[in-house]
Amino acid sequence: MSSILIKNVNVVTACGDEVLENTSIAIKDDKIIAIEDMSKNPSNYDKIIDGNDNFLLPGFIDAHVHIMANGFLNVDYMNDPLSYYFCKGIKNMKVTLEAGVTTARDCGLADVGIKRAAENKIIKSPKFQISVIPLSITGGHFDLYLNSGHDMIVTYPGFPHPVCDGVEGAIAKTREVLRARADFVKVMATGGVVSANDAPEDIQFNVKELKAIVDEAKRMGNRKVVTHCHGLGGIKTSIKAKVHSIEHGTFVDKKSAEKIAEKGIFLVPTFSVIKAQIKQAKNRELPPDKIPKALEVGKVHQENMEMAYNQGVKMVMGTDSGVHEHGKNLAELNYLHKMGMDPLETIRAGTIESAKCLELENEIGSIEKGKIADIVLTNIDPRDSISKLQNPDNILMVMQDGKIVKSNI
Repeated sequence: MSSILIKNVNVVTACGDEVLENTSIAIKDDKIIAIEDMSKNPSNYDKIIDGNDNFLLPGFIDAHVHIMANGFLNVDYMNDPLSYYFCKGIKNMKVTLEAGVTTARDCGLADVGIKRAAENKIIKSPKFQISVIPLSITGGHFDLYLNSGHDMIVTYPGFPHPVCDGVEGAIAKTREVLRARADFVKVMATGGVVSANDAPEDIQFNVKELKAIVDEAKRMGNRKVVTHCHGLGGIKTSIKAKVHSIEHGTFVDKKSAEKIAEKGIFLVPTFSVIKAQIKQAKNRELPPDKIPKALEVGKVHQENMEMAYNQGVKMVMGTDSGVHEHGKNLAELNYLHKMGMDPLETIRAGTIESAKCLELENEIGSIEKGKIADIVLTNIDPRDSISKLQNPDNILMVMQDGKIVKSNI
């Protein structure tokens, strides 16, 4: 039994706009047991940390990462030994955790071994919900079979291949990823910006196929389905199939945004990856045929996310890191702020609202008595300087499950 007192801190609870100034937080084992001024009787604690009037926030929750990926244009997947692939993944996990992300939803490529290693603290890593591998139609956004004959999907025993077609094929593949211990099912409902075989607007699974996946996932342990959607057609299909969340949402229109809000579907806008691809396009780092589309998507995405937000769509933090650089996750907060959220609302989008998206709000996502002690200490007042949180040097301490996993104090 261990106990920690963090005193002299300003606590951003993520419970509304509440900021508790000059207070203390007591932690026993992995739980928060009190939030009040306890600094006058410090002898009851095994460890006392002086927060030096800095800010304590809930650990952040990134609802869309690819922790094992290092850019989907990277030919290293064909050249590197499998062991090196996993070693790079370990590095990605460490920098993500040290950036302040204590939990993440991996939307493709992390398997159950990665999740177990994180849970058992074998590696420094966020805790994960995993989808194992996204489902893709033949020629779709995660069919990485190239005309050269190479398949860019990293394969090994126990790791499913993503491609499936038709209702029966979709049901079978859903069962396969759930057998591989997926916590949720990720589906590519449209093409992607840098896909080899499709375009962002392309509709992939039809309504019958996608609904079959949703129904099967629900039948097998009440699992949720999330969809990668850029194009409007895939967004409409996802709404009809009653998915749990829509990722990206680039070409959403007002009518669809209204339906998303009405049905309580989460939207994970992933500004970070869109902005990264705009930069790649301007620097001509993308294939020439992908550059115009990346620039178009960047312009349309910003406008439509602002519209969807104003329609009351629930938005949470997700970065799509892995398609771009790991460890810069909290830059997403500044993009949400520029979209229209006030600073404390962005904090909630990256904590308690993301926890709701992952259905973990009773355990994590806010600083409250009885919740797991996943917390971040920063020298930044998020009410004034939300953009500075993206610099990992401004994250002074990260605590996960009541244990300090990063400390620069």
